[in-house]
Amino acid sequence: MWMEVVPAQYVIRLRSPCPAVASDLEILWKTSGESLAVFEMQIMPVNSLDTGLPGLALVRTQLALQLRASGNWMVAHIDYLEKLVAETATAVGEEAISVVDMKDVLALDTYGALLIVRLVRSRAGEASAPQVVNLPTHLQPLYDEVLISSRSPRPPTRPNTNKFVDYTEAIGQGVADGWKDLLSLAEMLGALCTAFFNTLLHPSRFRLTSAVHHLDRVGWQAVPIILLITFLIGGIIAQQGIFHFRKFGADVYVVDMVGILVLREIGVLIVAIMVAGRSGSSYTAELGSMKMREEIDALQTMGLDPIEVLVLPRVVALVIALPILTFLGSMSALYGGELVAWLYGGMSPEIFVARLREAISVTHFQVGMIKAPFMALVIGIVACAQGMQVKGSAESLGLQTTSSVVKAIFLVIVLDGLFAVFFASIDM
Repeated sequence: MWMEVVPAQYVIRLRSPCPAVASDLEILWKTSGESLAVFEMQIMPVNSLDTGLPGLALVRTQLALQLRASGNWMVAHIDYLEKLVAETATAVGEEAISVVDMKDVLALDTYGALLIVRLVRSRAGEASAPQVVNLPTHLQPLYDEVLISSRSPRPPTRPNTNKFVDYTEAIGQGVADGWKDLLSLAEMLGALCTAFFNTLLHPSRFRLTSAVHHLDRVGWQAVPIILLITFLIGGIIAQQGIFHFRKFGADVYVVDMVGILVLREIGVLIVAIMVAGRSGSSYTAELGSMKMREEIDALQTMGLDPIEVLVLPRVVALVIALPILTFLGSMSALYGGELVAWLYGGMSPEIFVARLREAISVTHFQVGMIKAPFMALVIGIVACAQGMQVKGSAESLGLQTTSSVVKAIFLVIVLDGLFAVFFASIDM
C-alpha cells in the first residue's frame, strides 16, 4: 500500500489493488483541526501510470463523488477492466456520481469506450446522470460514435388516431400504389413496343437464339404438367355435371357443358394461370437476380438496351407458347371429360364425340385461342416489370416474385372477364 499526503491541498491518495483497504478509512480526515477537502481512492497498481494499465479513481469532494479514469482503456486489458469497473461500482454503491474525468486516459478503443458508456448509463436513474469530461480531443470522436451506436432504439409510438381516418388512409395508400403499378406496366408496355418496332426495322438485332431457348422452357418443357392438370380439370367438370344432371335425366347435356366451358373459358384460363405461376415467376426471379448483380447496368454501360436483349425474347416466346399450350390443354381436358363420361356416366365415346360435334362450333374454339396471346402479353409484361423493380436484397427479390404471380393471375382473370363481355356484345 502506498499513501501520499499533500497538506497544502488537503489531499489523501490511496492506491491499492484491493479497495477493501480503504473501507476502514474515515472520509473526513483531521489535519490541523480542519476538514479534509478531498479523499481519493485509486483502485489500481502502484505503477499503473508508468505501465499504462487502466485505472479508475474515486474522488470525493465536499459536494459530490467523481470518477477519474487513467491509463490505457484497451481490449488488451479486458480482464482487468471488467474487474476494475465491477469493483468501482461496488465501492460507489448507491451514491450519486457527478463527473467522469477522462483527462489522464492515454489510449481508448471501442471496448474501453463501451465500458465507460455502460458505467454512465448504469447511473442514469439518478437525479442527474454523470457527465464525461476532459476526454482528449483525438479520442472524442471514437467515444461519441460508440455512444450513438450503442444506444437502444426506442420503439416507434403510434399516435392515437381515429380508426375511420386510418382505414381511409389505408384505402388511399392502396389506390396510390395501384396507380403506380399501372404506370410501371404502361411504361414497360411502351418500352416493349419501342423495342419491337426497332427490331422490325433491324431484324438482325432480334435475339433469335434467346427466343428459341425461352420458347423451349416456357412451351415444350411445360407440356407434361399442362396436359396433366387440364386432363384432371376436364374429368372433374364432367363428373360433377353427370352427378347433378342425372337427377333431371339430362346426362347428355354434360357434353355441351364440358365442350363449351373448356374451349371458351376453362382451357385458356387454367393454362394462363399455370404459366403465370411457372414462367412468370421464373422471369421475375431471373431479371431480379440480374438486377441485384448489376448485370442490367452492365448491359446499359455497353450500349445495349435491356428491354431488347432480355425482355423482348421472353415475351415473344410466351406469346407463341401460350396459344399452343392452350390448344393442347383444351384437347386434354376434352379427353378427360370423355373418359369420365364413359367410365362414370356410362356414355360411350362415340356418343360423346357425336354430341360434341353438335354442341360446339369453330367460334367457341376461336374465342379461346384469341384470348391466349393477350393473356401471354399481360403475363410477360407484369413478370418483367416486377423483375426490373427488384432492389439489392434477397427480400426484395422474394417480394417482387410473389407480387408478380399475384398481379399476373389477377390481371389474367380481369382480362378474361373483359373478353367475355366483348364477345357477348358482338354475339360471338
